[in-house]
Amino acid sequence: MKDLPLSIAIHDDPTRAGGLGFLGSAPAESRESANERTSGTDRIQAGGASRTVYLETFGCQMNELDSELVRGHLAALGYRFVPHAEGADVVLYNTCSVREQAEQKVWSRLGIMGKRKQAGAAGTAESGWSSGFVLGVIGCMAEREGPTMMRRFPHVDLMCGPGELDKLPMLIDNACRTRALDSLERAEARAASIALQGNNHRRSSTLAAASDNLEMLDLSRAFDPDRAEHAGRSAYVRITRGCNKFCTYCVVPFTRGAEVHRPPQAIIDECRRLADAGVIEITLLGQTVNHYHYVHGAAVGADGMELPQVGGRANGQRSAVSAQRSTSFADLLRRIHDEVPTIERLRFVTSYPRDFGDDVLAVMRDSPRICRYLHVPAQSGSNRILRMMNRGYSVQEYLDFIERARAFLPDVCIAGDFIVGFPTETDDDFAQTCELLERVRLKNSFIFKYSPRPGTTAIERFEDDVPDDVKRRRNNALLALQGRISAEVHREWEGREVDVFVERISRTSGSSDRRTSRAPHGVELRWERKGTARSMRASHASAEVQEVQLSGRTSGDLIVVFSSTDQNPEGLVGRIVRARVVGSAPLILRGEVIHK
Repeated sequence: MKDLPLSIAIHDDPTRAGGLGFLGSAPAESRESANERTSGTDRIQAGGASRTVYLETFGCQMNELDSELVRGHLAALGYRFVPHAEGADVVLYNTCSVREQAEQKVWSRLGIMGKRKQAGAAGTAESGWSSGFVLGVIGCMAEREGPTMMRRFPHVDLMCGPGELDKLPMLIDNACRTRALDSLERAEARAASIALQGNNHRRSSTLAAASDNLEMLDLSRAFDPDRAEHAGRSAYVRITRGCNKFCTYCVVPFTRGAEVHRPPQAIIDECRRLADAGVIEITLLGQTVNHYHYVHGAAVGADGMELPQVGGRANGQRSAVSAQRSTSFADLLRRIHDEVPTIERLRFVTSYPRDFGDDVLAVMRDSPRICRYLHVPAQSGSNRILRMMNRGYSVQEYLDFIERARAFLPDVCIAGDFIVGFPTETDDDFAQTCELLERVRLKNSFIFKYSPRPGTTAIERFEDDVPDDVKRRRNNALLALQGRISAEVHREWEGREVDVFVERISRTSGSSDRRTSRAPHGVELRWERKGTARSMRASHASAEVQEVQLSGRTSGDLIVVFSSTDQNPEGLVGRIVRARVVGSAPLILRGEVIHK
């Protein structure tokens, strides 16, 4: 941990070390004598009790889980979350550095918030806006930009990287207390409003992830089914953090740090608690989830509890210390499946093709509640480009994995990622990518134009020499190819029966006042605007029965839309229903519910 002028530890059980630790520093004016100062716990809880927070999340599922954990911990300290930034005492942006578009949205938000803060300082704040709200940036952008962000946007009051989120309550408390200081004192206190890993997360070669207070966020998770998606019946569970791959285009190893694997019992206990709260679908998260490998006895705390440990071995590789009893990713999947039987669906993302063993595929085959779905990025069909990307596998190795997966799981659905326009990519390189896509026949792909990301190896090593119009042309061509393949893959499911986890009401028939949203994979979903006369009639006791369209996913992550005349369609959300596929499109299946 960084040297801070005043550090305190708050434990959920004050008699036991190793409890939930929020570590940070207090501004100079708050350093009263010991007999006058309240405890750190009381101080933070007293401050939180009167503050409102607006939290907006950008990026991947890992960020969504981070936001859920942050929300739970702040709420436990008395903070109240609000749906709009207007009027909030604290505005937080949980940011992503992987895609340029997500970053641009954050820069825009910060510019707007800066003007609002200036207006508040000048006494001209718009009605409803707090004159001195705290503005915080958390997540990958905070880690990547570092203190530079505060110099560029001086109205940002706090920054917290994804590996330091356990310190966020203290950072907020510090920022709130320093608002009244003069400019010189406030500048001196800004150092206490930054919590970033820097390179510290790669300085230790020990197996134990020392001082890993972030694990306590997961251990003390407060799952709120009323705030969760899909009627509180679906949840994420983190099994690893960070990444050791160092693909040249990717910033994640620098923003989320080295691979850290959680103890398997902690993961299983979290899954069990979620199941007890009514969750029936769990998605295990990791940057390279199949790298999970935990060596028992190698990282143990003073109280005998197993600790998170740094990674470094791929599945199938053994070192001297791994001769001890260990839990592989396949072992973990089997244990969750067998020990938490009320979880009806178990998913995981994202997988790395080179190190995906047959043991994992065998567990998937033999465990009916593990979803038949794999998300395995390829990124390119050119071996030359894959080497430049430092992906660590060849096209043939990727094809071999796809063949093995389909041999074990004939009904498996596979999705992938591709980047077009990587530096030096030629027409021939792109043609090889198209050929790979034709051969593997993925259900869908996430396809992106290459954009140089600050902090990555590629931006320093390679010139971004593929013209933007060429990138756009290749991107559109690959999207069109995937669209044709997706249509063919979806058509093969027509006439079959599938189990559908219902996620949302997507449309009410006959509505003339609808809003539009885009679901994952670009599927357009529509639902009725709340408060309209038609929706009010539907929501109250009425003799009229409307046909409602709902959407959900199969075990293979195929989106299914179907109609229902059920008088309580909301009651279907979060349930698994049986449906017959009667039609298809490139990105969806159309189904009919089979009533038992």
